[in-house]
Amino acid sequence: MNNFLVNWIEQYLFFPNILQKLLSISLLPLTLLYCIITTFKRVSAKPQYFGIPVISIGNLLVGGTGKTPVTIALAKEKKDVAIVLRGYGRASKGLFVISQNGRILEDVNTSGDEAMLLASSLPNATVIVSENRIEAILKAKELKCKVVFLDDGYGKHEIFKFDILLRPKDEPTNIFCLPSGGYRDSKMMYSFADCVLKEDVDFKRIVTFKNHENLIIETLPKNTILVTAISKPYRLLEYLPQNIEMVSFPDHYTFTQKDIDTILDKFPFSMIITTAKDMVKLKEFDIHEKLLLMDLEVSVAEEVKEKVNTYIDNLV
Repeated sequence: MNNFLVNWIEQYLFFPNILQKLLSISLLPLTLLYCIITTFKRVSAKPQYFGIPVISIGNLLVGGTGKTPVTIALAKEKKDVAIVLRGYGRASKGLFVISQNGRILEDVNTSGDEAMLLASSLPNATVIVSENRIEAILKAKELKCKVVFLDDGYGKHEIFKFDILLRPKDEPTNIFCLPSGGYRDSKMMYSFADCVLKEDVDFKRIVTFKNHENLIIETLPKNTILVTAISKPYRLLEYLPQNIEMVSFPDHYTFTQKDIDTILDKFPFSMIITTAKDMVKLKEFDIHEKLLLMDLEVSVAEEVKEKVNTYIDNLV
């Protein structure tokens, strides 16, 4: 999928122009059918408790709203914690323990970018990928974990869990569900979550830049380009110098040597800044000294941590 089409789809889903709004309205019958199906799945599900507290970090919107960094922020202070996720973009299928108590057991092709980022960022955690989240939760319990964080787990209504929904600071102007808009479920569902975190209110991003030696740098070199494969890549530009050139790929894209060669041919003297999620894939190539990290950490309000701890304490 080329960049133009990816950008067009994201604009259509979240901030459509007039023509895109007309298309959105024309698809409302399909949206109604989609909402009926998702509502039936939700109300017919019987949440099951698996003998271990499960904290779900999710969102109502398609694409990224900070689930992974919020998961890291909430899990990093915990012991005997497991992170369970599907592992989008991975070359593998089935259940894999990516790391156990901080010891990384698989490579990024097996894990996917988000799972490897979690494994690298949480030295005391166990990270498990699986299409079947219930199997992964049971595996975490088998490995003696005491609590599970379910990354992108909102739609898993069959699991008894503490639901945290993340809400973006810039609400989309398109309020419809798929395929007319970018919502996976009605905005009304915010009121049914156990906890709703609004960006810049309940959690804030802390941005630092680091070189290939992991040292903080105050100012980016003038000849720096942004290379990334995340959802809604333009949201990164607010943290970077004006007029910086961006080379973006679809979310979870697996970079190839051809991609790297093309970028180096077009920008032979440039440094490359990227996100931590992209870095776990880009560091596989022989461009270490060209790479700069845009470190997007998250600070979560203390009252949110207290709610999570209270839920865990009540079940343990």
